[in-house]
Amino acid sequence: MAKVLGVGGIFFFCEDPKALAAWYQEHLGLPIDPSYGGCALQPADMPEHGYTVWAPFKQGSDYFKPSSKEFMMNLVVDDLPAALEQVKQGGAELIGEPESFDYGDFGWFMDPAGNKIELWQPKG
Repeated sequence: MAKVLGVGGIFFFCEDPKALAAWYQEHLGLPIDPSYGGCALQPADMPEHGYTVWAPFKQGSDYFKPSSKEFMMNLVVDDLPAALEQVKQGGAELIGEPESFDYGDFGWFMDPAGNKIELWQPKG
């Protein structure tokens, strides 16, 4: 049987893709490729204990709030406090307080397009 090996991309609509890509490049260092407006994140760049999660949520869950979108992105970062400060300086609204678990530290913000974004710094 064929099987899924990983997430091949995150694709979503927004009002101004170029502006949102530029915001992520400026405030979180995403290496945006101007030929298509996105970026390729290489598995070798992930921290040793980083991984990709696939998880459906029950309709009506509060986990994505205050976003009204039906999805939430999780981005792995190398320095959670610095990343949260960078997005705050870029005008993002921080959501709640950072939380720490045995598998990593998490923080949340609303991006300029109204998407709730979860940042994760894996432990290890």
